[in-house]
Amino acid sequence: MLTANRLRDGDVLYRKGSTWVLALADGEVYPDQASADAALAAAQAETVRNEFVAPYLFEVRDVNGVITPAKEREIIRAAGPTVRADLGKQAGMVNV
Repeated sequence: MLTANRLRDGDVLYRKGSTWVLALADGEVYPDQASADAALAAAQAETVRNEFVAPYLFEVRDVNGVITPAKEREIIRAAGPTVRADLGKQAGMVNV
């Protein structure tokens, strides 16, 4: 998958086609390295618009039909900011 951060508010974004979405589940999973590299190159070229920063690829896995990041960093990013449990993607989540 391809991710970046929106400049306006810092939200984590995921690439879907030629646009960006907020939910990991809505992001595009590239079938091969060539497709992933092409998407990254396109996103890097778009950074001149100053809408998002630092696009990069990361690995995901299909776990029982659910796309899940392979690395802890991306699991945390997908859940939203860890410093404010009352706002954002983590609002309403139970802390264990």
